[in-house]
Amino acid sequence: MSDIIRLLPDSVANQIAAGEVIQRPASVVKELVENSIDAGAMSVSIILKDAGRTLIQVVDNGSGMSATDARLAFERHSTSKITDAADLFSLHTMGFRGEALASICAVSQVELITMQKGESLGTKLVISGSKVELQEPCASTPGSNMSVRNLFFNVPARRKFLKKDSVELSNIVHEFERLALVNPDHDFELIHNETLIHKLLRGSLKQRIGQLFGKTVERQLIPIEVDTPIVKINGFIGLPENARKRNALQYFFVNGRNMRHPYFHKAVMSCYEQLIAADAQPNYFLSFTVDPSTIDVNIHPTKNEIKFENEQSIWQILGAAVRESLGKFNAVPSIEFDIEDSPEIPVFNPDAGASHGLDIDENYNPFAVQSKSTSVRSSSINDVLRQTSSDWEKLYEGFSKESSVGHFPDDTGIVRGSSLNHADDSEFRLADNQPSTLDIDDSFQQTNDVMQLKGRYIVSPAKSGLMVIDQHRAHVLILFEKYLAGMKNGSCGSQKVIFPEVIRLSASQNVLLDSMIDSVAQLGFELSFLGDNSWAINGVPSLMGKLNAVDTLMKLIENVADGGDVDQDDINRHVALSMAKASAIQHGKVLSTAEMESLMSELFSLPAPSYTPDGLTVVSIISVDEIANRF
Repeated sequence: MSDIIRLLPDSVANQIAAGEVIQRPASVVKELVENSIDAGAMSVSIILKDAGRTLIQVVDNGSGMSATDARLAFERHSTSKITDAADLFSLHTMGFRGEALASICAVSQVELITMQKGESLGTKLVISGSKVELQEPCASTPGSNMSVRNLFFNVPARRKFLKKDSVELSNIVHEFERLALVNPDHDFELIHNETLIHKLLRGSLKQRIGQLFGKTVERQLIPIEVDTPIVKINGFIGLPENARKRNALQYFFVNGRNMRHPYFHKAVMSCYEQLIAADAQPNYFLSFTVDPSTIDVNIHPTKNEIKFENEQSIWQILGAAVRESLGKFNAVPSIEFDIEDSPEIPVFNPDAGASHGLDIDENYNPFAVQSKSTSVRSSSINDVLRQTSSDWEKLYEGFSKESSVGHFPDDTGIVRGSSLNHADDSEFRLADNQPSTLDIDDSFQQTNDVMQLKGRYIVSPAKSGLMVIDQHRAHVLILFEKYLAGMKNGSCGSQKVIFPEVIRLSASQNVLLDSMIDSVAQLGFELSFLGDNSWAINGVPSLMGKLNAVDTLMKLIENVADGGDVDQDDINRHVALSMAKASAIQHGKVLSTAEMESLMSELFSLPAPSYTPDGLTVVSIISVDEIANRF
């Protein structure tokens, strides 16, 4: 038999590795910028074309490379950071495994121009698909200029899975924000299709936050700082009153590296309990400084997930530090009394002015023999009481007979009406030892064919058993179809607002909204750009009703940012669903018989009445067999 195991060519191995390290253009930006920071650059420029598909260029003023280093840098596992495994636990730099450049050049066309400081001549290197095509001396400035063109040009299957330019650009901007936050002492510049998106000057972390997210966010932050032998934590947290229901700005850094850590996130959230709404999220920008030997960053290809040796201790320190800052800056609500101009309330003295100004007969004795007038008055009162008692007795006349004929409770305490005519009432009468009144469940609205349960469900008999309808979801589905049809027919129109609302976005969100501005305009939104990533909402779709325009637009942007499409049909569906959820009858609303029947009639006239557009069950059938099994 012949041997079947063989070594993969380096080009194929690099393409496989690229699938882990290089997932999208934002991954290339991350790796190249981190290399520039490691090279000592204090100024980094990022130039993009077509959201990185056509070009990703990173220019820095770092230390540069020699001709030999430039060539070796693209070999797999070539590194200047480690010589043995022990070095993995004493790292202070970003890249160290030598995978990034090898992976990038395996799936793109790379051009590198670099020169070391103090040299008069640099090196130009051209690589396409891991194959070196050119290396020659060239004139250059100190630092490196790396151009990555036509990403995934030789891996069509990977290229076709890239999202639209607006989505990929949003991912790049978000990655840029993380890199800029963790390096506030560096200058950064981001240009896309010859349009300047960000130009950041070095400064403090708080200044960098203001440059990226606006002065409003900067003013809403309170500092946090704690220094222990285990960890040093500094940064900023948001005031509880500025917590967001969506798009909260939440960043963790450790030793100058971005990270995701759900456990530490939970520690921060626990400090805001009872201070913010259950569905709100606070902003935070927290930096951890620990001994590199106590963390392991080598557990994920992108190194965004980090393992801590003293995780439990850091959790407790973090929670205590956040609570201390919230208390120190009066973020925890307290009761304050304003005593200025308050009325003067005298001290109570029980012996002074006990009569309170009333004319009191001190000789009155309630146990003395009543006078004739008093007896007459008492007799009149007794007559009134007897008359009232007689009226109540009339109210209950015949109650026992009616309750024992035609109405009987089941084992759930639900009373149903009966239309049967019985020759003998005796078998339907209650036993003598049972109460004369029935415990009727007020949550049921009793009718002949349909009833309402708990102000939430509509219950009706069906051929195969008992049909239960969620009234809110049913109305959502009905309104969704109505709104969607109006949008397709162009009958939604636009309604001017008296006082325009302002929606403030991050840079990445602004890029997405700008790319879909024509689509939202067709829905009836009238927007005008105010600068600084802010838009004025001058008009809203006429079908929106009381729906919040800012929330609707933010949900649209989130849908696109999460990988959704920007096609008009998808936007129409999303807006129609948002408006339907906001306008539909809510749980707890008591419906009349006519309203329930009308709702069911509209629901079952739809082509697919069983599920809402987002996949939630509207109608459920409890079969006769399932009911029988309960007995």
